[in-house]
Amino acid sequence: MAVAWQRHPADGVGILIRATDGGERGAILLSMGRSPNAADAAVVQAEQRVIALIGACERAAAEGRDADAARILREAESLLPKHPLVLHERARRALVGGDPRAARDLLEQAVALAPRHLPFWLALADALRVMALGDEELAALEKALQIDPSHPLALLRKGAVLDRLGKRRSAAMTYGNALATINPQSQLPPAIAALVAEARRRVAEGAGELDAFISRRVDGLRGHDNDRERRRFERCVDHLLGRRQIHEPRPSLMRFPFLINWEFYERSDFPWLDALEAETSAIREECLAALAGDAAGLRPYVTYRDGVPLHQWQELNNSRRWSAYFLWNQGERVEDHVARCPRTAAALGAAPRVDIRGRGPTAFYSILDARTHIPPHHGVTNTRLTVHLPLVVPPGCRFRVGSDIREWREGRAWVFDDTIEHEAWNDSDAPRAILLFDIWNPQLSEFERSLVRETTQALAEYFEAEGMPSMEL
Repeated sequence: MAVAWQRHPADGVGILIRATDGGERGAILLSMGRSPNAADAAVVQAEQRVIALIGACERAAAEGRDADAARILREAESLLPKHPLVLHERARRALVGGDPRAARDLLEQAVALAPRHLPFWLALADALRVMALGDEELAALEKALQIDPSHPLALLRKGAVLDRLGKRRSAAMTYGNALATINPQSQLPPAIAALVAEARRRVAEGAGELDAFISRRVDGLRGHDNDRERRRFERCVDHLLGRRQIHEPRPSLMRFPFLINWEFYERSDFPWLDALEAETSAIREECLAALAGDAAGLRPYVTYRDGVPLHQWQELNNSRRWSAYFLWNQGERVEDHVARCPRTAAALGAAPRVDIRGRGPTAFYSILDARTHIPPHHGVTNTRLTVHLPLVVPPGCRFRVGSDIREWREGRAWVFDDTIEHEAWNDSDAPRAILLFDIWNPQLSEFERSLVRETTQALAEYFEAEGMPSMEL
């Protein structure tokens, strides 16, 4: 029986086998891993045998049993010498043996017969790379990407050939597309890991080149912008170049729409910060005295009850590694604590603190123990913002909101949106202490605040009617 192979005109995934036996012709559409549309038992059986033999041949070659691999390949050739898998394996052996031209010829036959089989195009691109035929290699990789536009290896190889062709900008973009398809936590084979490392290097390099190109165009416009405008534009460019992610608020309870989202807010929006910072020494003194004289008043900040999913709080739940000395707690004034800290309480009086019965204000000395990490998390609502006034900050302490990482500086306050993912580190050998409190988001009008106030209280009352603590809202 003679067997000739050609591509099926209507379905490039399949392979049309025309078998001639005693003058009788029959057409059978076979697909890699698919059932044929028609039945020709002899040819089907032959192909199944070839598929099994090629698999055995590849395993033998991978294990270094070259004689066995050659013998198995000869058996497959005797059955269907023009089967694409046979051609592919012959091409692989030719390429390893130093004959890329023969490999190319064989692989061109294979892709003509099975144009939707992506590995054949990658193998053809390999042969063309060895032959230093960059444009043809790129064309082969484009064919592979037509089959699977997000194939990571095809994208990595496309980036490499674009680099070799001198198309550095296109290469950097293609490398970026490749990295977007790869889980950063994946354990990659060494050869692939090397390609990924090169892709990361080239993406960073390309971002720098594009940044310089953009800067040359916009530098003439600088000098007319203010700090806020400059910061927004720089974040826009950072996101464009893949250097920073733009984090959105993800409140666990209430998101008020149409507010401008800042990770850290501009100081100019809070003119009372200067007066607060002027009291830093007195506030620090009261904090240290309270902690020394009323250690029992310090309580774990994270206190979930039994039966509640802890998720990232498993380690810190009911732990004094992150603890709080409350002056106000969920709207309740802690009288004996406030009595110990009158200068702190007075300094807080100028801030537009949240005033919701059972929910705010909240203000406390936040103590983060040595070698402690507060995991990434989100706050309850973006109708409020959070203020930090650093009091005791040993070296090795830092804080992240979204993609902005900063180090606390004693006496220098900041305001941030705690519904944007944030986390904190104390990598030192001593505790860190800050004054932490919440304020209204200044973008809310007085009327909007009154609506939020009533809605929040209604939520608490609604669920407390069945015994759910309002702290869990």
